[in-house]
Parts: sequence; C-alpha cells; structure tokens
Amino acid sequence: MRLTNLIATTSMIAGAAFAAPAAAPGEGHQHHKDRRDIVTNTVMKEVTVAVTGAQGPTTLSQPSSGSSVAPITPSDSYSRVAPLPTSMVVDSSSESSAASSSSDSSAPSSSAAPSTTSESVSSSQAPSSASSSSSAPSASSTGGGSGTSGNAGSSGFKGITYTPYNSDGSCKSTSQVKSDLEQLEGYPVLRLYGTDCNQVANVLQAKSDSQKVFLGIYYVDNISDGVQTISDAVKQYGSWDDVVTVSVGNELVNGGQAVPSQVGKYIDEGRSQLQSAGYNGDVVSVDTFIAVINNPELCKYSDYMAVNAHAFFDKATPAEKAGSWLLQQIQRVYEACNGQKNVIVVESGWPSQGEIYGEAVPSKSNQKAAIEDIANVCGDDTYVFTAFNDLWKPDGAYGVEKWFGVMSSD
Repeated sequence: MRLTNLIATTSMIAGAAFAAPAAAPGEGHQHHKDRRDIVTNTVMKEVTVAVTGAQGPTTLSQPSSGSSVAPITPSDSYSRVAPLPTSMVVDSSSESSAASSSSDSSAPSSSAAPSTTSESVSSSQAPSSASSSSSAPSASSTGGGSGTSGNAGSSGFKGITYTPYNSDGSCKSTSQVKSDLEQLEGYPVLRLYGTDCNQVANVLQAKSDSQKVFLGIYYVDNISDGVQTISDAVKQYGSWDDVVTVSVGNELVNGGQAVPSQVGKYIDEGRSQLQSAGYNGDVVSVDTFIAVINNPELCKYSDYMAVNAHAFFDKATPAEKAGSWLLQQIQRVYEACNGQKNVIVVESGWPSQGEIYGEAVPSKSNQKAAIEDIANVCGDDTYVFTAFNDLWKPDGAYGVEKWFGVMSSD
C-alpha cells in the first residue's frame, strides 16, 4: 500500500471516531488488506538479558529500548514483527537512539485468504558505555494471563500459524487440512486468524490430541458471529480445554482502524460473550510490537501481550541474529507494560524467497538459520510464521510475502 500515517499515540487521535473494521464486499477471507510503513524513534539502553530458551539458558548483550518512545512517523522502509522469553535479568545504563520500521502486509482481494503483518527495529544503535544493574522479573511469571508460556514442542517453538487456503485463495477441504496438520505435530499450539472456511471445525478435527489451538475473531464489527462459530465448533469437535487463547481483532491500532480504548471495548465484548459460551481462558487483541510500545494503554486490556515481530524487515539484522533481535523487541514490550504483562510473540519468521533488504537476505538456508536462532533464544514463547507458503497472497514488499512457509520445500 501507499505510505500512510500510522496512528500511533492516543494523543494524536484523541476524539477521532473509527468504525469497526468490516469485510469488504466479496472479500472471502479474514486478514490484512493493506500494508503500511512507519518509522519510530526510541531511546535505547544497553541491556543484558538472560533467557531460558528451548535449548537451555542463553545470555545476550543487546541494546534494548527503555520506555521513552517518540510518536511514529511515516517512512519508506518496511518491516515485520516478533516473540518472548521465559526469564529475564536486565542491566541498563547509557542511552543511544535507533530507528524502527513496521509494516502491515496485505491479503489478496475477493477470494484470497488472510495475510500477516510486521514491524522491525533497526539494530544500528550507537554503542553505550557504562552499565549498572537492576533486575526484572521473569516475563512468564508476571501478571495477567500466561498464554501457556514456556511450552515448546519438538519443533523448538510454542506454536505455528496456519491458514487453510489453496494457492488460488479457495478454502482447503477437511481432508486437506488433516494432511497439512499431520506435518505440524511438533508444534504444541496452532494459531488461526479467523473463522472462515470452516477452519475452526476442520482444525479441531484434524489436530492431534496433544495439540491446542489459538483462535481468532478477525472482524470486530461481528464479534457475536465469531463467538458463535467458535462455540459451535468446540461443542461438536472438542472442548474449551483445547483452546489456549482467543484473539479479538488483529493489528487494529497499527492499521489505524481503532484507538486503544476501542480495542479495550472489543476485548471486553469478546470476553463477555466467550464467557457466556463457556470459555474462561485468555482473551487478547494482537498488535505489532511497535504499536504496543507507542500505545502502552494497550497493556491494560489483553490478558497477556500478543505481538507480531519479524527480524527480516530490520535491514540491519542478518538471519543468524533473528532470535537476538526478537528478544530485544520482547524486552521493549515488557518494559512498555511496566513488567505487568507476559509477552508472547504470536507471529515471527523469515522468507525463503524475495529481494535482498540490506543485511536481510531471503533464502531457504537463511530461513533455516533464522528459525533455528529464534528457537534457541526464545522459541518457548514464539509462534513461528508460517506453516506453508501463502501463494494466494500478493508479492508484497521486497517480494517476500508468499514465502514464509517453514514446511514448504521451495
């Protein structure tokens, strides 16, 4: 999409009226339509973060931002979104500044399926000099919803995102979904974006007994129908014990579709209706990590912070450092929420094809390197993006949007 101002702070949009995002006529799938580019300036502090990842303790010395964040402004650079750690110890001192960029990816038109979104932060900060020590509590032990933190499967990840669409954007059949999910048994949780294509029922039928689901209500102008679809599928093919989280809305603030207070109302409405249907688990609204950092009011509403982050769209980060980069963003969100909310990255990956973007090079080998680093550093708290290449999507920025599938051979 064209460059456009991202509404980043409530002060910029106080009093503005936003309609709930609705499906465009003929739009068959529930996900992003537009991509937006932004840049935000942050005040950075040097932080040493100790994390117990999927493969054991890892200590990283990386710059991670403090809580002082300037409003987002338009830019011509793109980026994506990220995950969270199981334990953190923070040393902070001198300040430097860095630029972050973010983008929202787009789904094809009428018969197309959901697309994803993302953001990034430049890793080219000025070095800092001294350091003093303070400690932050473990992210997974902080208040407000666990998101089933710290439970990686044999894949090294908490879960994986899945969209049930063929290359032409048509809906996959129950048997196709079953065949897909047979390849995903190493992922404890399967994240869905919406309720179209009978995907909730199909996935509940096809998943293994040990797997859980993260469900999504994409259109917040029709929360009741989303809750009803989910409830009907759960009653017929499983139980509420199969559901770890339900999201209400996706990147509404990042997309300029709602202010934080509206997001809070959507979450309250969804939570109330889900509880009436028998669900008492976590309810969140997913947004980009930059949207949360610039709008800490969002921390008040979700049971935990579910954010998207992709290192590829930070052109200063090579594939082999994707996990370290993600850990920085996790810490930034954690600090923005004053350590009061657990942080889970519900979408993060690396493309296997596309154009080179600075140090970020799309290739199958680099995808493997990025995924391994993310798993090693913070896979316990990350949903990898995505199961299979999304050939129904447009090429997107740098021609990478179709090519994030970790199970695809091309």
